[in-house]
Amino acid sequence: MESLAMTENWPVDTAAAAVVRGDGTLAGAHGPTAHRFPLASVTKPLAAYAALVAYEEGAIEFDEPAGPDGATVRHLLAHTSGLAFDEPRVMAAPGERRIYSNAGFEALGDHIAKATDISFADYLHQAVLEPLGMTATTLDGSPAKDGVSTVEDLVRFAAELQSPRLLDPRTVAEATSVAYPGLKGVLPGYGLQNPNDWGLGFEIRSAKSPHWTGSSSSPRTFGHFGQTGTFLWVDPEAGAACVALTDRAFGPWAVDVWPALTDAVLTELRRS
Repeated sequence: MESLAMTENWPVDTAAAAVVRGDGTLAGAHGPTAHRFPLASVTKPLAAYAALVAYEEGAIEFDEPAGPDGATVRHLLAHTSGLAFDEPRVMAAPGERRIYSNAGFEALGDHIAKATDISFADYLHQAVLEPLGMTATTLDGSPAKDGVSTVEDLVRFAAELQSPRLLDPRTVAEATSVAYPGLKGVLPGYGLQNPNDWGLGFEIRSAKSPHWTGSSSSPRTFGHFGQTGTFLWVDPEAGAACVALTDRAFGPWAVDVWPALTDAVLTELRRS
């Protein structure tokens, strides 16, 4: 895809990107797609998918207690447990506010590790990475932010999100639909959003503005971006997903160039 060459003009040392269609075919790729990049919060969708596998295996239930008092697995996945951003401090009652929380995903990882009797990193490997052939992807640390991967591996994950093999499609549909609708909250880097819609581990675009996806992205678009200058989105209306990984921390540069790339990709897909 010609649009992916736009990454050559980004103010980063290294960037790689790819687009995968809903049927799993690669629409295009650009840059060093086998290069391993720190994912930052793009780790969260991978961790969430492991949680969905644990749910389908019967190891956990979405509505069982987990995290702070009164919270559940569902609350942790949807950033509504009440935990603070980066520490296990309760700031609100469960289900009351959308507080984006690394601490919540760390509590989720601990909960799944106890339920399955193996470390969360091992569970993620066995449940998601190995079955999808994501051999270059690792987790060494927090399930909220310490993944490392390649565009080639994340293309496999993006294909799975669009046409699930590891999960019942109904489970993925639930995870990528709004959980606890109507809650407002801060989208990191983009300020207060009302509502600040999320599914179970996946951010949902809805009508958010400003946003890191494109102006032509459908409201059903879901995915995640990371503070290491990384993103993954899936647009069900377009029937495609895009992954972009860089080695420069998120900042004004990304706010400027990410939406333009997304709009160019979507335009090119419509013409193809």
